[in-house]
Amino acid sequence: MSMRESLAVAAALAALSPALAGDSPALGVPVTAQDVVAWDISVGPKGEGLPRGSGAPAQGRVVYEEKCLPCHGERGAGKPNDPLVGGMGTLRGDQTPVKTVGSYWPYATTIFDYVRRAMPFNAPKSLTDDEVYAVTAYLLHLNGVIGDNEIIDAESLPRVKMPNRDGFAAFVPGR
Repeated sequence: MSMRESLAVAAALAALSPALAGDSPALGVPVTAQDVVAWDISVGPKGEGLPRGSGAPAQGRVVYEEKCLPCHGERGAGKPNDPLVGGMGTLRGDQTPVKTVGSYWPYATTIFDYVRRAMPFNAPKSLTDDEVYAVTAYLLHLNGVIGDNEIIDAESLPRVKMPNRDGFAAFVPGR
C-alpha cells in the first residue's frame, strides 16, 4: 500500500470513529440505576422475579417456529445448535450424556430466565413475557413435562417438577 493510500485509510477511519463510538459498550462509564433495572431480570428457581403473563404450548409452537426453529431445528431436535428435546436417561451410565431442557435442567424457571435474557440469539431480550412463557410451555411439552393444554405463568411455572431436579449434588468445599 502506498503512503497516499495509507493516509486515505487513516483519514477514513478517523472520520468514522465518532460514528463507531456510538456502538461501543461504554467501557469505563458509570452505570445508572436505570441501566441496572433494564438488566435486573433474573428469575430464581422458586420463581422469584417472574413477571406477569402466561403461555400455552400451542402459542409457544407459533413463536418457536417463527423465532427459534432456524437455530434449534424442528421441534427442538437441534442443528445447527444443540438439541432442546430428548436425552432422557443419558446422564447416567456409559453412554454419552445428551444435555437438553428435559434431560438436564433442574428447574423450569431456568428455561424462562434463559430464553428471556438471551434468546433469540440475534435479538436477545426481544420476546414479550407472554412469548417467553409460551416458548417455555412448548419446550416443556415437547419434553413430556407438561400436557397439551397446560398454561404456564408465574404461579404454575415454579411448581413444574423437572425430570432431573434431583440429579445434582451440592458441592461442599473441603470434602
